[in-house]
Amino acid sequence: MDPNTPDSLDDILKRLLGAIPEVKSAAIVSAEGLPIASALPQGIDETRIAAMTAALLSLSERAIIEMAKGDFDQLYIKGSAGYLLVMQAGANAVLTVSTTKEVRLGLILLDCKRTCEKIAQLI
Repeated sequence: MDPNTPDSLDDILKRLLGAIPEVKSAAIVSAEGLPIASALPQGIDETRIAAMTAALLSLSERAIIEMAKGDFDQLYIKGSAGYLLVMQAGANAVLTVSTTKEVRLGLILLDCKRTCEKIAQLI
């Protein structure tokens, strides 16, 4: 691949999943809840994930405003089997990432932030 050619959104997601084994899936979703690109396991409905991500984003943005905490940047949810991260990726998109519970949270947040910057340049 030509280093001067920008990656596609699918390439960006594949690189994120390949770089950190604890990352199990990722999707780029519009603020309106439409799937833009995804790398999800077999049997996971990307439309449903996109809609839930948009709902989480909307609630998070409202809570941030109500509590006077500035602009939404990221949300992470910890479950017994891992984390779900939702991060702003430019003005019109968000990145959602699912990880195992063994992930090093600082590392994944840094990698996801870099990934969001790449996404923002393409969208």
